[in-house]
Amino acid sequence: MSVQSPVGSDHQLARLLQIGVVLEEVVEARAAKHTESDLDDEELTALLEDASEESADHRKRLDALVDELDAETIPFDEIQTLVESQYESDRDFDGVLYDQLCNEETAYKFYDDLIEAIETSDAEFSIDRDRLLGVLREIREEEEAGAEEVTRLMETRE
Repeated sequence: MSVQSPVGSDHQLARLLQIGVVLEEVVEARAAKHTESDLDDEELTALLEDASEESADHRKRLDALVDELDAETIPFDEIQTLVESQYESDRDFDGVLYDQLCNEETAYKFYDDLIEAIETSDAEFSIDRDRLLGVLREIREEEEAGAEEVTRLMETRE
């Protein structure tokens, strides 16, 4: 399944939204793992805690969209495999900030691609297109802001 082509059905949209849910779970889990690693940095800990909370919120918003669609969902393990192959979520990165930046940028890129795929689609969905795109744009903007925040923090530490 590719996000580069227009979304053609509720079923395909549901799968893509489920990929977003898994990406958010990855961001949330990795941020939580880093905060548990006894960081001696209040600013970094706060950033990671905010990222984890934001990802949990995004996941809930995406789940709500999936619930509104007239489509069957697929098992979590199949979606997780798609995420790992498409976005390399299991890849190791050096440093907490680099890891967080990668997570934020991956999620931003995914939402950017998904929005474009929906905008170029002529398909009728069982969910209001404007509301769907509004939610996805808000999430994308928050991911972009998160990546910018991590980048600013990285620049202050060079």
